[in-house]
Amino acid sequence: MAIKIITDSSISLTPTEIAQYKIHIAPLMIQHGSQSFIDGQTITRSEFLERLVSARDEFPTTSQPTVGSLVTLYDELGADGSTLLSIHCTGLLSGTVEGAHIAAQQSTSDVHVLDSKAIDRSLAYQVTAAAADAAAGQPLDVILAHLADIRQHSETYIFLDSLDALQRGGRISRLTGLLTKLIKLKVVARLTDTQLEIIAKGRGNKTFVKEIEQIKTNITDQNIIEIDISHVGLAPDSINKIQKSFQQDHPRVPSNIALPSPVIMSHVGLNAFGIFYHTK
Repeated sequence: MAIKIITDSSISLTPTEIAQYKIHIAPLMIQHGSQSFIDGQTITRSEFLERLVSARDEFPTTSQPTVGSLVTLYDELGADGSTLLSIHCTGLLSGTVEGAHIAAQQSTSDVHVLDSKAIDRSLAYQVTAAAADAAAGQPLDVILAHLADIRQHSETYIFLDSLDALQRGGRISRLTGLLTKLIKLKVVARLTDTQLEIIAKGRGNKTFVKEIEQIKTNITDQNIIEIDISHVGLAPDSINKIQKSFQQDHPRVPSNIALPSPVIMSHVGLNAFGIFYHTK
């Protein structure tokens, strides 16, 4: 029986991937003041960014798909007897995977839920691989083993211009947020399976430059499959400069620049960016 792949709208897929793979996306919800939006349906990423830029006191927030909406989705997709593999954003930043587990228990379909331990493009590396494997007729255990291997060979680095957004979202203490704001601290973090690990911090952009150079050094001798960059409103010149610095060392490696999903933007804040790569 067929295996169908489901994920959530925190993922970043290219137009080619959307056209190529049969991936079902459960949208997250967005709230700004009295207005509610459905991610990717009634608001675009660019429109969300505009709201984030113009926000002063009341910032837009996001919430995971409801359990009821996931149950409905699972029941519909599994009505033909298909097995469902539901792969979601790390539980460190979103409650979607937890809701998916509850929905899977309530659904009449055969649903397997996976915490990708990833976000954005790193989530896409797993989801597109799962979709390709499913299309090729691979069994579930083979797909899951493949995704575990991809997870071990993927890296996510997040460059935070400030910790204000993480503080608003309750991911760090108010005191820490106020202190970093006072000294204009910039932070670089690496996403692991269990935490957002701070690997560098400093007052100026030199902190970012130094860590980008360190990442480039780390991957010098590695067999890179893809390098991607997401950003929250950085100037085109700045983000293109970062991309070109990687392309100089890896000219044949595919590389994409995109806005992340609203859930990621709301957590990391303006002028943040992420570097993602996948190795063999």
